[in-house]
Amino acid sequence: QVQLVESGGGLVQAGGSLRLSCAASGRTISSYSMGWFRQAPGKEREFVAGISWSGGSTYYADSVKGRFTISRDNAKVYLQMNSLEPEDTAVYYCARKGRSGGYYQTEAYDYWGQGTQVTVSS
Repeated sequence: QVQLVESGGGLVQAGGSLRLSCAASGRTISSYSMGWFRQAPGKEREFVAGISWSGGSTYYADSVKGRFTISRDNAKVYLQMNSLEPEDTAVYYCARKGRSGGYYQTEAYDYWGQGTQVTVSS
Protein backbone atom coordinates (compact mmCIF):
# COMPACT_ATOMS: atom_id res chain seq x y z
CA GLN A 1 0.00 0.00 0.00
CA VAL A 2 1.03 3.54 -0.70
CA GLN A 3 -0.32 6.58 1.08
CA LEU A 4 0.06 9.91 -0.68
CA VAL A 5 -0.39 13.14 1.25
CA GLU A 6 -0.53 16.53 -0.43
CA SER A 7 0.30 19.80 1.31
CA GLY A 8 0.94 23.43 0.45
CA GLY A 9 -2.46 24.51 -0.75
CA GLY A 10 -4.14 27.69 0.39
CA LEU A 11 -5.63 31.02 -0.60
CA VAL A 12 -3.59 33.29 -2.84
CA GLN A 13 -4.26 36.37 -4.94
CA ALA A 14 -4.15 36.23 -8.71
CA GLY A 15 -0.56 36.49 -9.90
CA GLY A 16 0.77 34.83 -6.78
CA SER A 17 2.57 31.54 -6.28
CA LEU A 18 2.18 28.33 -4.32
CA ARG A 19 4.29 25.21 -4.02
CA LEU A 20 2.50 21.92 -3.51
CA SER A 21 4.22 18.87 -2.09
CA CYS A 22 3.26 15.22 -2.21
CA ALA A 23 4.79 12.87 0.33
CA ALA A 24 4.55 9.12 0.16
CA SER A 25 4.51 6.58 2.94
CA GLY A 26 4.44 2.87 2.70
CA ARG A 27 6.05 1.61 -0.46
CA THR A 28 8.44 3.90 -2.28
CA ILE A 29 7.42 6.04 -5.23
CA SER A 30 10.96 6.55 -6.47
CA SER A 31 10.61 3.99 -9.26
CA TYR A 32 7.25 5.28 -10.52
CA SER A 33 6.15 8.12 -12.70
CA MET A 34 3.90 10.54 -10.87
CA GLY A 35 1.25 13.06 -11.77
CA TRP A 36 -0.71 16.03 -10.50
CA PHE A 37 -4.40 16.42 -11.29
CA ARG A 38 -7.01 18.94 -10.23
CA GLN A 39 -10.76 19.06 -9.91
CA ALA A 40 -12.84 22.22 -9.76
CA PRO A 41 -16.43 22.21 -8.46
CA GLY A 42 -18.79 20.75 -11.02
CA LYS A 43 -15.97 19.69 -13.34
CA GLU A 44 -14.18 16.45 -14.08
CA ARG A 45 -10.75 15.72 -12.70
CA GLU A 46 -8.13 16.93 -15.17
CA PHE A 47 -4.45 16.32 -15.75
CA VAL A 48 -2.10 19.12 -14.71
CA ALA A 49 1.46 17.76 -14.88
CA GLY A 50 3.40 14.51 -14.93
CA ILE A 51 6.98 13.45 -14.34
CA SER A 52 8.85 10.27 -15.21
CA TRP A 53 10.41 8.08 -12.53
CA SER A 54 13.85 9.54 -13.22
CA GLY A 55 12.63 13.11 -13.40
CA GLY A 56 14.09 13.37 -16.85
CA SER A 57 10.76 13.86 -18.63
CA THR A 58 7.94 16.19 -17.70
CA TYR A 59 4.52 16.79 -19.21
CA TYR A 60 2.04 19.62 -18.78
CA ALA A 61 -1.48 20.52 -19.66
CA ASP A 62 -1.60 23.39 -22.12
CA SER A 63 -3.41 25.53 -19.58
CA VAL A 64 -0.45 25.50 -17.16
CA LYS A 65 2.57 25.38 -19.48
CA GLY A 66 5.05 28.08 -18.67
CA ARG A 67 3.46 28.74 -15.27
CA PHE A 68 3.70 25.41 -13.39
CA THR A 69 6.76 23.23 -12.84
CA ILE A 70 6.73 19.64 -11.62
CA SER A 71 9.80 18.17 -9.93
CA ARG A 72 10.72 15.33 -7.61
CA ASP A 73 13.28 13.90 -5.30
CA ASN A 74 13.48 10.39 -3.84
CA ALA A 75 10.65 10.93 -1.39
CA LYS A 76 8.43 13.72 -2.68
CA VAL A 77 6.87 15.22 -5.75
CA TYR A 78 6.41 18.97 -6.07
CA LEU A 79 4.31 21.35 -8.11
CA GLN A 80 5.53 24.93 -8.25
CA MET A 81 2.68 27.14 -9.39
CA ASN A 82 3.42 30.69 -10.51
CA SER A 83 1.25 33.40 -12.06
CA LEU A 84 -1.83 31.80 -10.59
CA GLU A 85 -5.21 32.65 -12.07
CA PRO A 86 -8.72 32.32 -10.62
CA GLU A 87 -9.27 29.50 -13.13
CA ASP A 88 -6.61 27.48 -11.27
CA THR A 89 -8.90 27.21 -8.25
CA ALA A 90 -9.45 23.51 -7.55
CA VAL A 91 -8.57 20.61 -5.33
CA TYR A 92 -5.16 19.34 -6.40
CA TYR A 93 -4.30 15.65 -6.21
CA CYS A 94 -1.06 13.79 -6.64
CA ALA A 95 -1.13 10.25 -7.96
CA ARG A 96 1.19 7.35 -8.70
CA LYS A 97 1.29 6.19 -12.29
CA GLY A 98 1.25 2.45 -11.69
CA ARG A 99 -0.63 1.28 -14.78
CA SER A 100 -0.14 1.51 -18.52
CA GLY A 101 -1.58 4.46 -20.31
CA GLY A 102 -0.83 8.07 -21.00
CA TYR A 103 0.08 10.61 -18.35
CA TYR A 104 -3.16 12.41 -19.17
CA GLN A 105 -5.35 9.42 -18.32
CA THR A 106 -6.69 9.02 -14.76
CA GLU A 107 -6.95 5.27 -15.44
CA ALA A 108 -3.15 5.06 -15.59
CA TYR A 109 -2.84 5.98 -11.90
CA ASP A 110 -3.34 3.45 -9.12
CA TYR A 111 -2.88 5.48 -5.92
CA TRP A 112 -4.24 8.94 -5.17
CA GLY A 113 -3.87 11.41 -2.34
CA GLN A 114 -6.78 13.09 -0.58
CA GLY A 115 -6.12 16.42 -2.25
CA THR A 116 -5.27 19.94 -1.17
CA GLN A 117 -7.41 22.99 -1.86
CA VAL A 118 -6.00 25.84 -3.93
CA THR A 119 -8.07 29.00 -4.12
CA VAL A 120 -7.02 31.96 -6.27
CA SER A 121 -8.84 35.21 -5.68
CA SER A 122 -9.20 37.87 -8.37
